[in-house]
Amino acid sequence: MNPSTSTSSQPSNSDPPKQAMNLIYDPIVLQHDTGIHPENARRFRVFDAIPKVEVMDGAPFLPLVHNPGYIRRVKAACEYGEPLDGDTPTSPGSFEAARYAVGATLQAAETGGFALVRPPGHHAYSSRANGFCLFNNIAVATQKLVEEGKRVAIFDFDGHLGDGTSDIFYRTDRVLFWSIHQYPAYPGHGFVDEIGVGKGKGFNINVPLPPGSGDDILKETLDYFLPVINQFQPDVVALSAGFDAHHRDMLLDLRASVNFYYQLGQRLRDHFDNIFATLEGGYSIQDMPKCMYNFLAGMNGLEMPYYEPPTNSGMRVWETYEIYAHAVMGNLRHYWKF
Repeated sequence: MNPSTSTSSQPSNSDPPKQAMNLIYDPIVLQHDTGIHPENARRFRVFDAIPKVEVMDGAPFLPLVHNPGYIRRVKAACEYGEPLDGDTPTSPGSFEAARYAVGATLQAAETGGFALVRPPGHHAYSSRANGFCLFNNIAVATQKLVEEGKRVAIFDFDGHLGDGTSDIFYRTDRVLFWSIHQYPAYPGHGFVDEIGVGKGKGFNINVPLPPGSGDDILKETLDYFLPVINQFQPDVVALSAGFDAHHRDMLLDLRASVNFYYQLGQRLRDHFDNIFATLEGGYSIQDMPKCMYNFLAGMNGLEMPYYEPPTNSGMRVWETYEIYAHAVMGNLRHYWKF
């Protein structure tokens, strides 16, 4: 696979040029050694030819989201390679990788880039690790923007709920959090009635996708809920970009094709000007890079580099999805127009 595939085509339309979403990658993230584990360094084996970007150290910014005691516990666990929970192993290089993953995401927020990082972050809470994640990359970058006076919309299109991110911003109206994710699946929640509390009520949008959801349902979800992001009028849109909804991913039962990610990039490009992204999940070693390069091509107005037949959802899957989607809209009708 040629990593330059997504940047060598000519723009596919005559729209005014926008800032390109470029990859931000430093091989330091490979120091996070997880052994035999779905989230391992082999996920990045096709990225060897990507030029290295000098990435900032994100450690000084961790307290924006994570409490100091937790940061110390993570550092101590990594020194001895001790797991932080049953799903989240560490190694002596993990703290270094994790803090520079945060730094790369901060740089993505500054430049409109895509932080190609590991470990992922969206399951990490302010005071505990969770689901392969040590520090919450997207949350740290978002909170920095909030403290600069920005309104931020987070769109988490990983196939799992970004439960750590959701929890961190569950009580604020400065951040709109929107997640599309398989339900039921890990982490076990993210249902239609989880809409935030206090000032944050109405600013947490969970759209459950039943197992078997294909391109057709995913595209309809964008039709229903992208207008809410427009109504929020964010200064910045932050993307938790996971690719484990692909139909060959080993951890979920969603059925996205690589084409969907191209179309998603196009839709986001058409709707918003100030966007950045950081990598979350995606565990098919062959397919995750194709999904990512398709997404970048869509974001950058280029031709789609990879194609496969679109996927469709069965009737019962559609019925379940429509129940979920209309329940979400019903719970949010006092806050947004649908």
